[in-house]
Amino acid sequence: MSEESGKSEKSGPELARAAVEAALAKHRAAPRRRSVVDGQARRRGYTGPGPDPRDPQPFGAVIERLVKQRGWQRPTSEARIFGEWEKVVGADIAAHSRPLKLEDGELTIEAESTAWATQLRMLAARLLAGIAKEVGHNVVKRLHIHGPSTPSWSSGPRRIRGRGPRDTYG
Repeated sequence: MSEESGKSEKSGPELARAAVEAALAKHRAAPRRRSVVDGQARRRGYTGPGPDPRDPQPFGAVIERLVKQRGWQRPTSEARIFGEWEKVVGADIAAHSRPLKLEDGELTIEAESTAWATQLRMLAARLLAGIAKEVGHNVVKRLHIHGPSTPSWSSGPRRIRGRGPRDTYG
C-alpha cells in the first residue's frame, strides 16, 4: 500500500478531468478574437435572424458582382445583342434578320430578303433606340444593314486577284 500512496500521477478518469480543466482554463485566459467579414467585425457563432454576408447568394447576383468587379460590362452588353436578339429588336424583326458582327460600334445586320433590308433601313433609328434601351447607350452607334448575300470572289478582305473559278473540265 505504500507504493499506491507514494504515486502522485493521476490515472483514468482523474487524468481526463485534469486535461479538460487545463484546456478550459487556457481557453478562458486567451483574448477573444473577432472575425471580420466584408469589413464588419462580428462575433463568431450564431448571428441571429436577418441577412448575413455568409448566406448563400443567387447565382445571377454573384455573376453580376463579378462582371462589375472585373470591368466586363461592355463585352457582356455586346454579347447580349447576339444572345438576346429577339428581345432586343422584337420577335417580328428577329424572325427576318440576324446580327452578323459588331466592330467599333457598328452592327452589321443581315436581312432575309432585300425587301426586309429596305424596311430595316427605314427603321434604323427605332432599332438603334431599342438596342440602346436594352443593352446600353453607345454600345451600337451605327447600323449596317444588307440583304442576303451570295459568295463573291470579286471583293472582300481576303480577295485574290485573277479570273476566279472557271470550268476546268473542258
